[in-house]
Formats: sequence, structure tokens, C-alpha cells
Amino acid sequence: MKKVISARDVEEMQRLGQDLSALPADAILTPSARDLLRDLDLQPGRRMDAPAAKPKASVEVAPPARPLNSRSSKTDLDAFFNSAYCEQLKEQMCEMGRRLWQRAYVDGNGGNIAIRVGEDIALCTPTLVSKGFMKPADMALVDFEGNQLAGVKKRTSEILMHLQMMKRQPRAVATVHCHPPYATAFAVAGVTPPTCMIPEYEVFASVAIAPYRTPGTPEMGQLVADLVDKHNTILMANHGVVAWSHNNVEDAYFKMEIL
Repeated sequence: MKKVISARDVEEMQRLGQDLSALPADAILTPSARDLLRDLDLQPGRRMDAPAAKPKASVEVAPPARPLNSRSSKTDLDAFFNSAYCEQLKEQMCEMGRRLWQRAYVDGNGGNIAIRVGEDIALCTPTLVSKGFMKPADMALVDFEGNQLAGVKKRTSEILMHLQMMKRQPRAVATVHCHPPYATAFAVAGVTPPTCMIPEYEVFASVAIAPYRTPGTPEMGQLVADLVDKHNTILMANHGVVAWSHNNVEDAYFKMEIL
């Protein structure tokens, strides 16, 4: 039977000073283990020429003590957009974008990501930029009507869907939209994935299908928003997938990836 390797297994091997090349070449890697090995530039069965350095612990930057909103001054919004807190979130968005691109969940400039950062403001990815090559400076700050408040690059054309999800579901902190081939095949076929296929349904709830409307329109956003109270992962007919999380953007990515 093939061995299943988790990120915890990899970290334990590092802690004990074991050679990660000892991992079986046919091992089944969990998504987190795959990401960790990728960061170490190592694949199962491949020798390491030198001991791997331990990953640096990231220091989480706290949000500002005084939350901002769309009515805050331009000066305050610009300062917030360029703050260490927002820079940290922008880095996370770039990392999630790279994961989407590396796993072929997006192509061209497809897909988009948003993070709620205030009462009625959110960070989002730019339009016409590949998710695999985004930089923190590419991100935009928008209000919940889709108006851009800060950022050099234009905000994603599909931001209204993300914002309508956040308005409908106050617990939604982050949203991720992409076009994973297998899940999108279900969306194109108009078939809801059977709940017996994976045990994660018991944790992440069932998946719904939103009827097709032109991407980026308020109508598309409304149809998706109508489903967020009961579903955190939604298929978009003839289009793709969107997931939301009440924790963080990586959790939203995980929900989408597991689907």
C-alpha cells in the first residue's frame, strides 16, 4: 500500500535530521506536504545535496487598532493600503495565486482572489495579470460597490461577485475563484458532485451550482451570493468554482483545492 505523507511527517523528518530523499518515490502527498516539499525544492526519491534549512517562522502582523472603511480619508486609505498588515495579505494573495497557476487551476489571466480588510473594503487581485506572476504591488483596494480606492493596477473585472458574497455573508473573510478542470467539468455538465465521493463533505458541507450569467455582472454575483449561507464552495455553471472562508485566504484555497 502506498504511504500517505503529510506536512507534519515532513517537518518531523526535518526535526530529526532525516534525509527527505528517503521518502518513497510513489508516496501519496497531502496538499500541504506537497507545498512544503516544493518550498524545499525537493521531490520524493530525489537526493538532497545539503541539509535543508528550516523554514523561517512568519510573524503575523496585527490589523490596525482603528478599522478603516470606504468613508475614511484618501490619506488614511493610502497609508493603510501600504501598511505592513496589507503587505502581508498581498504576499499571501500572491502565494495563493502561484499555487493556483502551478496546479493548472487557472490559465491566462483567469481567476481572482479577494480579502476583506474592513467594514466595507477589500483587497483584490488585478485584471489582466497571470495569477502565477503577481506581485504585491499589483493588488488593489476596493469598496463594497466595486470602486477602486487604491492601487496602480486595475482591480479584477469579477470583483462584484466577491463583494456580493462578503455582503451577504458577514463571516466571509476571503474568497478564491478559479477554473479547476475536473470541478469545472461538473459545472459545465450541470452535475452536483456526489457527497459520497470524498469524506471532506462532512466538514466542508455540500457543493451547490449557481446558474450561468455573464462573468463580472451583478446578476452573476447575486446568484452566487444567494448560496453562500449554506455552501462555502460553489460551482458556477459553464464557468468555474468559487470558495469562501471565515478564517483566511489559504483556508479558502484549501476548500477549493479539496473540491
